[in-house]
Amino acid sequence: MAGLLTPLTFARRVAPLALLIALVGCSSLPTLPSMTAGGDLLGVIKPYRMDIVQGNVVTQEQAKLVKPGMSRAQVRDILGSPMLTDVFHADRWDYVFTIVRPGTAPQRRTAVAFFKGDALDRLEAPELPTELEFVASISRVRATGNPPLLELTPEQLQALPLPPKAAAEPVPPMGALRSYPPLEPS
Repeated sequence: MAGLLTPLTFARRVAPLALLIALVGCSSLPTLPSMTAGGDLLGVIKPYRMDIVQGNVVTQEQAKLVKPGMSRAQVRDILGSPMLTDVFHADRWDYVFTIVRPGTAPQRRTAVAFFKGDALDRLEAPELPTELEFVASISRVRATGNPPLLELTPEQLQALPLPPKAAAEPVPPMGALRSYPPLEPS
């Protein structure tokens, strides 16, 4: 039994080698900051990153519709339900909007509605975007160059070939002829 290895002896000889291989393999992988900068692992695998959207978007157009003296229900109809309502500050509604989307910068916007009783006193909303600015700010693909033309010019319409004229005699139907009973009794 001089040439046989016992399991314990085998483990003592192989374990350091396995540990060394594992450590060398881990050091060749990209580090976490390089994975997040490029967004992929080893240049091949791109993990799915979910869009995280929280709160209500309040735009300049919505803020212009809100006027002092409006009831809470009217403000809720225009701006939506507030993200934060506080029991200790019942006359204050906080509208907070955040979006974290791969390929775009994280965004956070706030708007605060102050009430006196049931009537709106004021709306504090610094730097709200227009609807078009908001859509452009969350868009991943930036438009480059001229937009494609969706209509033909009159010259292009004239250059199109005319459709063939309809046949003088009707074409018989193809396939089996079927007759169905009426849907409702007459």
